[in-house]
Amino acid sequence: MKIGIIGYGLEGQAAYDYWKDKGSVTVCDINKVSVPSGVQLQSGDNYLADLSRFDIIVRSPSVKPSELIAAGGKNIQDKITTNTNEFFRVSPTRNIIGVTGTKGKGTTVSLITRMLQASGHKVHLGGNIGLPALELLKQHIDPEDWVVLEISSFQLIDCRYSPHIAVCLMVVPEHLDWHPDVDDYYIAKTQLFRHQTTADVAIYYANNDSSRRIASTGKGWKIPYYAEPGATITDGMVRIADQDICPVNELGLIGPHNWQNVCAAVTAVWQISHDKNDLREVLINFKGLEHRLEFVAKLNGVAYYDDSFATTPEAAMVAIEAFSEPKVLILGGSDKGADYDVLARSIASSNLRGTILIGEQGPSIATALKKAGYDKIYSGAKNMSQIVKQSLDITQPGDVVLLSPACASFDMFEDYKDRGNQFKQAVQSFVQAGQ
Repeated sequence: MKIGIIGYGLEGQAAYDYWKDKGSVTVCDINKVSVPSGVQLQSGDNYLADLSRFDIIVRSPSVKPSELIAAGGKNIQDKITTNTNEFFRVSPTRNIIGVTGTKGKGTTVSLITRMLQASGHKVHLGGNIGLPALELLKQHIDPEDWVVLEISSFQLIDCRYSPHIAVCLMVVPEHLDWHPDVDDYYIAKTQLFRHQTTADVAIYYANNDSSRRIASTGKGWKIPYYAEPGATITDGMVRIADQDICPVNELGLIGPHNWQNVCAAVTAVWQISHDKNDLREVLINFKGLEHRLEFVAKLNGVAYYDDSFATTPEAAMVAIEAFSEPKVLILGGSDKGADYDVLARSIASSNLRGTILIGEQGPSIATALKKAGYDKIYSGAKNMSQIVKQSLDITQPGDVVLLSPACASFDMFEDYKDRGNQFKQAVQSFVQAGQ
């Protein structure tokens, strides 16, 4: 059997480990990547040439299915698979929870995992967070175990399976640099629910029409969260099925936007366990994931937060709303096809002491801010040390500085992690210098 692996990032490497003993493997990548001995590499501009020769074509998430079909013809369509499809096909357990949405996926799957573990279940977490799905098979999954997957639109667009419990968080337009239009983005999300049966569960955010429509595409039992019978925030309390789980002022996560993630996770876990004490313990102690409103340090009485994962205007807006203190916001990066007008109006009506603009989208954001009547704009910094120095010149003790860029990172940094790490390193260097 001839196997073509398209793209050799983390998922491509996981695909090689899985398929290497099932036939002869060729890696096809536009870049000249390093591949294991004995593996053929097809790279460069013609890396998608002659795809029809393969019996199986394993698509990495960065590669669009339409690109493969355009290169190889419609006759290859049935040969295309992914890590996600193959995992669903061979998984030893049907106890799979899948989470999608625009933002909050990583936080929600992490909460679900910790809650299930606190309830005594063996849980395997992966997908778009941590390990690629196929790598989880190395953990010796048993039929009674639970698998929790964060699944992006790139992974869902040609997915032929749906999990037993599917969760759709708030969905707003994103990744329009990859999807041809917003409808394509939304349709990709529906695959998480489309293949469910009446024995499955479809959980969605009650206050988001897109989330409701996406969840409605399958036959799973529909449960909203932020509305009964799912988890709600009622009288300052996380509540489900008339049970008080945890006061919101005791949650370890910062910001009202995280109440949505909490309610989504509680609703999902409630389908499996009703031990509210275990749920409460996790909600109090879980402080969030790296680069998501992560506290870095205090510098001259100013609190610095790394929210580099906020790569959309909507994510930056919820970060602004998470703090009542005067703020300095660091915005900008590479383009994802976003519109900044709503964000600009939000900034103009918020207590921002200043906005530091960076990257190639800085001028576009500046235009939107000026249109909204906001002029406390700073720019010109070329690296994180200069950016943090700018913030020192603007802030006063008691303020908050937020790296919440509303953009991708690929113009100045390798990825959002690199951007966040450089921000933290720059802040810490100023702290150590005693400035």
